[in-house]
Amino acid sequence: MRTVKLKSSLYLLVGISAVAWLSLAYFGGLNLSKVKDFLGLVPKVVSIDLLVIAVFVKWGWKLKIFRGWLVPFPNLNGSWVGFIYSDWKNPETGEKPPRIPVMLTVNQSFFHISSMMRTSEMASSSYSEGFLIDPDRHIKNVAYSYTSKPRLSLNERSIPHDGTAVFQIIEKPKQKLVGRYWTERLTKGEIVLEYHSKELLEELPVDLGEHPVTEDENRR
Repeated sequence: MRTVKLKSSLYLLVGISAVAWLSLAYFGGLNLSKVKDFLGLVPKVVSIDLLVIAVFVKWGWKLKIFRGWLVPFPNLNGSWVGFIYSDWKNPETGEKPPRIPVMLTVNQSFFHISSMMRTSEMASSSYSEGFLIDPDRHIKNVAYSYTSKPRLSLNERSIPHDGTAVFQIIEKPKQKLVGRYWTERLTKGEIVLEYHSKELLEELPVDLGEHPVTEDENRR
């Protein structure tokens, strides 16, 4: 898969270079059959190539026209909201909590992706991320390992811990991330998220509701 994308990148770069060479020669009145004229354009062509690459890496890779044949992964930038379905059991009741409102913010560039997951009780930041894309096997996943830091006031029942999450990327008919997670606390569960906005929010939308465990404690 990576080889195919590398070939596409090389072919595109060669095409851009050829167009640049011919255009510069035409407007400069040069004869490319002459070695001096041909080699004299090398610095300018290289500069154009570098400019095109810089623009592509900064903005161009997000355009849908490049998806699939040149850029294998989707653009996940923005805020995703949904719910966690955890197998954690409340030590006081022995019951699993109702679904937990959650928000995932994704900051992605052409070379890097990072994420922050938030509930009203904790924030989890990723430290190792990557895509697993294989159209031939119908696999389109993103995975990351993270460190979770609950609020200090919750240390008695929720301590800092590491974990891993794997999401299936769904783009049609709606943008969704459907996945699972597991932690070193030996808890696991499922997460279902829908795309919310391009903006990287810092707080959960109010209409998602409260964390069910916090809400239950507040009633006592």
